[in-house]
This record gives sequence, C-alpha cells and structure tokens, in this order.
Amino acid sequence: MSRRRIHLAAHFPGVNNTTVWADPESKSQIEFSSFAHLARTAERGLFDFLFLAEGLRLREHKGRIHDLDVVGRPESITVLSALAGVTEHLGLAATVNTTFNEPFELARRFATLDHVSGGRAAWNVVTSSDAFTGENFRRGGFLDRADRYTRAAEFLETARELWASWTPDGAPGPFAHRGRHFDIAGEFTVPRSPQGNPVVIQAGDSDEGREFAASAADVVFARHSSLEEGRAFYADVKRRLAKYGRTPDDLKIMPGIGVVLGDTAAEAQEKAAEIRRQQTSPQTALRTLEQIWGVDLSSYDPDGPLPDIDPVADPALTQGRTRRGDTVAIAEKWAALSREKGLSIRQTVIEAGGRQLFIGTPDAVATELDEFVQREAADGFVLVPHLTPGGLDGFVDEVVPLLQERGAFRTAYRGTTLRSHLGLPDPVRKGLIT
Repeated sequence: MSRRRIHLAAHFPGVNNTTVWADPESKSQIEFSSFAHLARTAERGLFDFLFLAEGLRLREHKGRIHDLDVVGRPESITVLSALAGVTEHLGLAATVNTTFNEPFELARRFATLDHVSGGRAAWNVVTSSDAFTGENFRRGGFLDRADRYTRAAEFLETARELWASWTPDGAPGPFAHRGRHFDIAGEFTVPRSPQGNPVVIQAGDSDEGREFAASAADVVFARHSSLEEGRAFYADVKRRLAKYGRTPDDLKIMPGIGVVLGDTAAEAQEKAAEIRRQQTSPQTALRTLEQIWGVDLSSYDPDGPLPDIDPVADPALTQGRTRRGDTVAIAEKWAALSREKGLSIRQTVIEAGGRQLFIGTPDAVATELDEFVQREAADGFVLVPHLTPGGLDGFVDEVVPLLQERGAFRTAYRGTTLRSHLGLPDPVRKGLIT
C-alpha cells in the first residue's frame, strides 16, 4: 500500500479564544501585516490553505461584551483578496454564513476571489439559528434551528448552479432556481473561475452536519481528541459518501489542532502547560464553565472544586457563541473527570476544554501526525497556533522537513489551484441533500 500524504492548513487564531493575548510576541488581530505573515509562513511550509473564521456579532457574556474574545474582526473575503496578492500557491478559505447571505451575491464574491487568486478560493459553509446574531441583519433570527442545514444545502446547490451557468468556453447562460428557500432567475455576472467551483469546507459534527459534509463538502474541519475518536469519525463520514456517488478521496477530513514543540519531551510538556495556563486565567475558567452550566458561577473559587449543582439544559448566558452541543452531557463528563483526577475548576477547564494538542519534540510530533493519517484518523490537519502571527514559524521550520524526509508531505506544489493541492476531482453537482 502506498504511503498516505498529509494535508496541512493554517487557521488564523483568535476568534475562539485560543491565542495567548498577554505574550509579548502576540501582535495585532486586525492589521494586514499579521495576516500576511501567517499566510507567507504557511506558503513557505507548502500548506494547502489558510483558513479565516467569521464573527457576525461581538459575543456577550451575562449581557456584556465578552472581553476574552476578539473585538474587531475584518471581513474574510476582503482580507483573502489582499492575501492573493502576496502569495502564489496558498489556498484562501473564508468562513461565510448561509443564514445571513444570499446565493447570487455570495457566489459572485467567491467566483471573484477564485479569479483574483488564480483558482485558490475556498468557502467554509456555516449555518446559524441564533436570533442574537440575527439582530444585526434585516431578517433577524427568522430561521428555525431545524431548517439551518436544509437552507445551507439549497444555498450551496444554488451557488453551484450559478457557477455552472457559464459554459466552459466562456459563454454566459441563464439560470433559474425554484426551491423552498430561494426563488431566483437571471444571468450570472462572473465567468467560470479557474476551479469551476471554489473548494467547499464544512465544520459541523452533528449527524445532520456529517450528512451534509458527505453530500456536499470537499473538506471537513473536524474536532476530536484522540486517535480512536478520530478513526471513528473518519470511518463514519467516509462510509456516507457512497450513497452520493462519491469516493473516499473526494472528501478530506482535517481536524483542527494545536502543536507545542520543545527540545525535549519534558520541555514541550512544560511549555504546553504554561500556554494552557495563559489561555485559561481564573476569570476565563469561570466564564467557560458558566457556558456549560448555564448559571452564574462568579461566587465560586476557580481553584476550588466544580459546582455541586445541575447544569441548565439550554444555557443562554453567552450570546453569539457557537453551541458546544449537549451541555448537560458535557457537564457530566467534566464532573467525572474532575472527581477522577481531583481537579479544580480551572484545572478541569484546562484539561477538558481545550483543542487537541500534539506536544513533544519535532520528531515526536511528526511521528504522531503521520500515525493519525496512516491509520485513517485524518487526511491532514488545520493548525491553530497560539500566537499571532508567528505561532506557525517553528512548525514550518522544524516539523515540515521531518515529514518531508518520511515521504509523508510534499516537497513542492505540483499544481496551481487549491483543488490540485488537495487532490480533489473536478467539481460535479449531484447528490446534495434537501
């Protein structure tokens, strides 16, 4: 069996509070120089793409702006259009919501980015049923949670109809879409872009999210905390592809991870522990726990035990934050972990609430990443560094060469489009769920 190659991408950190703000090396979250530095580093490391998150409203916690999150989030496609001018090969992925946009306008923006970048555009399709975020928009929180994926599926199908309305030889044609969520007709204004369709990324982990990914996505931005959990998720999503006429190679699964390097294993562990402490101050620990328990915990000692009270099933203390899933089940899991290991509130949040970390020497990290891919727990990884914008430098300088020596990672870009970097087939429109 041939060796599986690792795919790598980079996530500009901050939106989900993963950056160490107080570190002297931490720079601006909104100045273009920060985006350019991370993008150039990722391209130097031969990464597939750079991934930007989206924030449509400043989050609030107990009625106040959440001061532990990013305040000030530039619009992603604008930033990526500028990055197209300072990179040559790197894919450019923007997170854009299907709930608060319209297919024609968004299809036009992504087709334009694909032209401007020479075929490097990607769209991370996200949904929302959040009325709090919706207050920033004319329609408000009109969308029932049960409808978010049906709208997203029809939105994506409509966008693909628009992209395909121009013939391969450059002639425009009419389009008409009649559906539950959209009823539009006319002519698309942008010719077919270099990729035909931008690459589509999806990040949902629910059953409906997995089905949407199997039917419509090219890349899944996943989150799992162990090799075995990764293998289970990987097998589940890949097995769903056949019903949509797709093969396992048509969809890449790339969990988001952090990496902490040291000259020795002990040094790396010490550094990782310090990063986690910096990211999870006593205040952060209490507010994170409040998001799970759904009640005010300000009277509790963050260095004391977890609260001996039942969590609220549908917490609303934090507005505008992505739902963590079944918060009651999460609370039970965290409480069990705390009892088993004798952990305080802060220690529990540090151990249970963080992103998956690969910690060790460059060789050990390279070995572990390679094992995840060879054992089909992932096709690659989206690295989320803890520093902006230099947090990717060490990985590119120290780990990428080791992966190349193993034959597990490319030594040069072989194509010009993001689809070619990812080894994806030409786009087809079939099998989308409705």
